[in-house]
Amino acid sequence: MMIVVAIIGILAAIAIPLYANVQARARIAKAQADARAIASAVSIYSAHMGNTPTALTELTVVVTNGASQTAGPFLASQPSVPSGWTPTGTYAYTASTGAGTFNISAVGDGATVSLP
Repeated sequence: MMIVVAIIGILAAIAIPLYANVQARARIAKAQADARAIASAVSIYSAHMGNTPTALTELTVVVTNGASQTAGPFLASQPSVPSGWTPTGTYAYTASTGAGTFNISAVGDGATVSLP
């Protein structure tokens, strides 16, 4: 009986850290996928509007460019960071509208997800 309990204890000691690592990798993968979706939406917005959006909220509404053409929404809703992401927060978006460049990032679970 003691041997069985010892074996179960050893297996639990191995499995629990592996399970926690799987959850962290899943959160990082979700953040990466969200960042790619935001980057795609920003690229499509830029193609339609001629400049990058100043904030992520512009991607979820219909917008009008200087030629009175409307487009959007480019995202159904603004993605939220993965549940359990530590520290909690949102995706950071910075844009240089004059240069047409942008950066999307999220920091959590000991990882930084960033797209230029």
